[in-house]
Amino acid sequence: MKNIITIQHTQSVHHLTKMVGSWTDWELTEFGCRQAENIGRKLAPELEGKNVRIYSSDLLRAMQTAEPLARRIGVEIIKMPELREHGLGEAVGKSSEWARENERPVNTFDDRKFEGAESWREFWRRVGCAMDKILCDDADYIVVVSHGVTLSVWQQIWSGLDICPYKYLGHPGGVSFFRVNDDGTRETLLVNDSTYMAD
Repeated sequence: MKNIITIQHTQSVHHLTKMVGSWTDWELTEFGCRQAENIGRKLAPELEGKNVRIYSSDLLRAMQTAEPLARRIGVEIIKMPELREHGLGEAVGKSSEWARENERPVNTFDDRKFEGAESWREFWRRVGCAMDKILCDDADYIVVVSHGVTLSVWQQIWSGLDICPYKYLGHPGGVSFFRVNDDGTRETLLVNDSTYMAD
């Protein structure tokens, strides 16, 4: 049996400044840092003494979310660029308003919303490859720290769905729990628990 815990990164600067998240390397806000500390403090007792691996997007806001938990349980964070947010090409570093005004029509999974952006199919495949690698890990407990849109695709693939438009209505700091049983069946145990980040 393998347990998977996903954590959406906590409040980041771009949440308050109305900037595009994507691959811009935003930091957590002071409030987001406190949320991350709360997650670490509350989740660590559930993982102490267990065989745990922590994977994180290599973007700063995800790494900062993972750090308090890693510190408390004494586990190194494995940086995994495949867990980054959807790559939006020329929109990276721009405002959300700029993105709305300049996005291209997207009619298929292979269309690119912006110059240099990943198509939805490329993004979906990237997340699927990340999941395959993570599920090959022999740790009994695996923590995955990533981004909202990335975790929407994670849930889509986890549920056995083919590529399709899909939205994960999570929020920064949401914690979800999944399990792979010995016979290979997958279970979704709890989605988007907000109590871990609360004071």
